[in-house]
Amino acid sequence: VPYMNIYDVSKHAGVSIATVSRVLNGNPNVSERTREKVLHVMDELGYTPNVFARGLGLDTMQTIGIMCSDSSDPYLAGAIYYLERELRSHNYDSILCCTGYDLKVKQKYFNLLRSKRVDAIILAGSKFVELCPKDNDYILKAAHDIPVMLVNGYLEGENIYSTVCDDYSAVYDAVSRLIRSGSRRILYLYTSYSYSGLNKMDGYKAALTSCGLPVREDLIHQCPKNLEDARDLLLRLSKQGLDFDAVVTSDDSLAVGAVKYAHAKGISVPDQLSIIGYNNSLLSRSTDPEITSIDSRVETLCTTTVKTLMEVFSGESVPSRTTIASDLIKRNTTNF
Repeated sequence: VPYMNIYDVSKHAGVSIATVSRVLNGNPNVSERTREKVLHVMDELGYTPNVFARGLGLDTMQTIGIMCSDSSDPYLAGAIYYLERELRSHNYDSILCCTGYDLKVKQKYFNLLRSKRVDAIILAGSKFVELCPKDNDYILKAAHDIPVMLVNGYLEGENIYSTVCDDYSAVYDAVSRLIRSGSRRILYLYTSYSYSGLNKMDGYKAALTSCGLPVREDLIHQCPKNLEDARDLLLRLSKQGLDFDAVVTSDDSLAVGAVKYAHAKGISVPDQLSIIGYNNSLLSRSTDPEITSIDSRVETLCTTTVKTLMEVFSGESVPSRTTIASDLIKRNTTNF
């Protein structure tokens, strides 16, 4: 018999993975008829429970794999810290892999974690979901065997669970407040086309449209996550004659660049230029003036992810996507 997994059992029994998991864990929320059916299918397939049978004390490594693209990024460094802390409180060890951004390397590390027989894999950050659907097949396939958790990324699939910040509403709200306070030419700086990045951009565009302002491509610019690059880009745009009275960014590092740009040009913030950052990181408090920033609630995202994972392990039914609302932390670079 080829190696059978919980996915095969759920398919043959015509029930969800969560139901099979409930049967394995002796969870009372399963009808006797369903329990009999699932046990019969397991018997037929010669299925030996693995990681989902934690409740039976069988074959678990008590270890979770965590992947992140860049541990030097303050946001991701925080995420790793909160994930590890939370997992430890549930008596799980972690194995961390920092993958960079190359798809082949991500796949290599993903397979490495699977070979270590981890009980689940957590993908921290929104850079793991590729824009080309077939590039995500390796994640979908792995989820047949183990739960895959996404922190601030979204991928639809059986046994894949996403915890995301409502980036769209966060930026929509921030830009709307700028417009109400008198800004009309709002420049948007972003770092990437990730799931999170696209939602932020959509929020920016929708706020302009709903306030009757045009969406101008000349006011939307991609920039590496680096404060000097952001400063230099703004100096260059200003030299080319682009006129803007506010800057909204997808990351605090770009907002720091905007403050440095204003200093270099002798522009008064927030009287002549408003600036809003994203992530409410230490960077937002390290400039003068301190930067108004959207708090994407990384600690809540991570604790919720681990809580969801524990519910999956215990066979509870869990939504495939949980959304956390952000906060706008008002400081001195805006006057609304």
